[in-house]
Amino acid sequence: MRLSELQNGQKAMIVKILGHGAFRKRVIEMGFVRGRLIEPIMDAPLKDPISYSILGYNVSLRRAEAAMIEVELASDNVEAEVSAPMIKVETTERPVAEAGRRVINVALIGNPNCGKTSLYNCLSGATEHVGNYSGVTVDVKDTEFEYNGYTIRLIDLPGTYSLAAYSPEELFVRRYLRDNCPDIILNVVDASNLQRNLYLTTELIDMDRSMVIALNMYDDLRRSGAQLDYEILGKMIGVPMVPVVARNAEGISDLLDNIVQVFEGRSRSVRHIHVSHGHDIEQALRELIDIIKRDGKISPVVSPRYLAIKFLEGDKEVDKLLQDSPSYDLLKQTCTRWRTDIERLTGEDITASIASAKYGFIDGALAETYVDGDKDKHRSTSLIDRVVTHKYFGFPLFLLIMLLIFWATFFFGQFPMDWIDSGVALLGSLAGEYLPDGILKDLICDGIIGGVGGVIVFLPNILILYFCISFMEDTGYMARAAFIMDKIMHRIGLHGKSFIPLIMGFGCNVPAIMATRSIESRSSRLITMLINPFISCSARLPLYVLLAGVFFSKYAAIVFFCMYFGGVAVAVVTAKILRKFVFRKDETPFVMELPPYRMPTLRATLKHSWSKGAQYLRKMGGIILVASIAVWALNYFPRHEQPVDHTSESSAIDLRYDSFLEAGGKFINPVMEPLGLNWRASVAVLAGVPAKEIVVSTLGVLYTEDAEAEHASLGQRMTSVGPSGEPGITPASALALMVFVLLYCPCFATIAAIVKESGSWHWGAFSVVYNTVVAWLLAFGTYHLASFFL
Repeated sequence: MRLSELQNGQKAMIVKILGHGAFRKRVIEMGFVRGRLIEPIMDAPLKDPISYSILGYNVSLRRAEAAMIEVELASDNVEAEVSAPMIKVETTERPVAEAGRRVINVALIGNPNCGKTSLYNCLSGATEHVGNYSGVTVDVKDTEFEYNGYTIRLIDLPGTYSLAAYSPEELFVRRYLRDNCPDIILNVVDASNLQRNLYLTTELIDMDRSMVIALNMYDDLRRSGAQLDYEILGKMIGVPMVPVVARNAEGISDLLDNIVQVFEGRSRSVRHIHVSHGHDIEQALRELIDIIKRDGKISPVVSPRYLAIKFLEGDKEVDKLLQDSPSYDLLKQTCTRWRTDIERLTGEDITASIASAKYGFIDGALAETYVDGDKDKHRSTSLIDRVVTHKYFGFPLFLLIMLLIFWATFFFGQFPMDWIDSGVALLGSLAGEYLPDGILKDLICDGIIGGVGGVIVFLPNILILYFCISFMEDTGYMARAAFIMDKIMHRIGLHGKSFIPLIMGFGCNVPAIMATRSIESRSSRLITMLINPFISCSARLPLYVLLAGVFFSKYAAIVFFCMYFGGVAVAVVTAKILRKFVFRKDETPFVMELPPYRMPTLRATLKHSWSKGAQYLRKMGGIILVASIAVWALNYFPRHEQPVDHTSESSAIDLRYDSFLEAGGKFINPVMEPLGLNWRASVAVLAGVPAKEIVVSTLGVLYTEDAEAEHASLGQRMTSVGPSGEPGITPASALALMVFVLLYCPCFATIAAIVKESGSWHWGAFSVVYNTVVAWLLAFGTYHLASFFL
């Protein structure tokens, strides 16, 4: 029978993985090998995908992929076959540290969700974001710190399940290890999920590099009642193991001591072992290794055994590396002959055989050193999942959570926002009272305080929004959001994993676009990049707070909700269009781990929220300050003179000259006038192209010239008729302005991210043109509909 036919609660033994390609290789590496017990535990609300329990963790598969896995029913008391430890010891001398060399390059490598970034933050004191789902670390981060006379350079590599060439992260990590040769590999392992995590460890052992294992989240293992003799396990596999808890810095000193000992060649646990893959495969490997060693240029750089294993598996990257070898033809012939013989003997392909051997090695090692606890470590996760992924409650709960976030952002942010607003007003009045009249006074009062002060008042709202999103990420709920949304994402031609970068876009579109690297399919990755700017980032939040507070104060949370989900709706339609007319149909498999829920520490969540707030404040003192001064100058010059012609007693002719900014605004205003926007709003929209926060700061500068409204709030000044007779902003035009700013061309940083991640400036140009056209059309429709109803 097929895995998709199992009912929740039924257990089965894996017999065979059907099909071929990336999906097959991925699930085999994640433990879907012959003889493994697997159990479906829950369906998504739309019955697809399905969450399965295997090797002590949960993983999601679509029904179509589950139908490619052949299983047979197993009784409750059946256990998967555990092999004896297959360890072949081959003692080699590690190189002793160079005399006088005091820098240790340490590369952090581990599975997604193993706490690698938490450990990086703990060791370095950095404040990188820690999320309880895959794809948080999407780029290399490095830092340096001093320890016992050494400078330790720490490199945080993307999370990866293996060293295959399945995903960009895996390929990047492997190339980094090959090209940079770090002194020590710090393999971060989730201590509560050893079977799955140690698969990557076996591949690192194949590479024959100096290594230390950090058994992170060791407190979870203790709470489950399990026992692990990590010292014996470390000696068995030839790698020192150190239990740590990165959240509270437990075991960090021991970990650093072991790194230094391994670097200096003093660790007693270090020895080189071979993970035996069985008689036939080992014979093939020996023959391939002998041939590879003949090429003196390759073997000193990369372990010949590692190359032989990957070449036997048919790894394209290794095949490309060996193509220049004089013995390539002999290697190919030998490999083909052995692969054919082994697959005929075992009845399964070579990749599955190698993966089975590695998991057999892990099982055997743990059988002698690990005793499972009697406490169900996933009980709380299962109970929570029954609610948050329920077929009836899952979607409404998600929408309710988002609505509550928007309500909290506006309601709780209003009080400190009023305090800051009062402080800005007081500062402006003091500056106006004590500074002498002249250009400097106008610059400080109207340009700096009016511009920057108009934006800084929204800092509390930014902090609250980031706090809520960070909390959702840290708990593991984001992975469930991707799980329940996968079927909907699949219908628009995307992957459930695309949902996480879209949610991240609520904070900032730039890291969200970088997070698309965790999506294996290039077409799905590109579509997710291009629709991400429609997701309303925090830079647009000040405008929403300003206009919703002035025109829709009783319904502010609903307006917020409509803006954010309006952007999502446009993103969905755009994805459908791109999938249908630009990119061919993509059937990317949905294989995603569902990590256990974890309660984040208040300190970590607050630290992450404040790091984003500090980033916002830096913008205040940087681009927004410069932009506010530039806008003020363009609006100030040429000087406003108002000579009046008294030759006629019946009328006075106003000969006032427009400022540069007003002239430019009136020039482009015919394009924006159909949206109900005056020249000031048109200028603000244009000024917001580099960064969306500048929209509000520009409005703050432009609406300070009315002397009669000097003590009025920005919202009050915006609703009044301007001194030159232009109409104020109405509720209908306010909605149109919000819609246009939500959807029009991305900021410069987002455009640069699209160009960099897509590898082509064409997609950046497409985003600018397409987004602006869509924004104008929808803002036009919004204005006229709102004018009719309001």
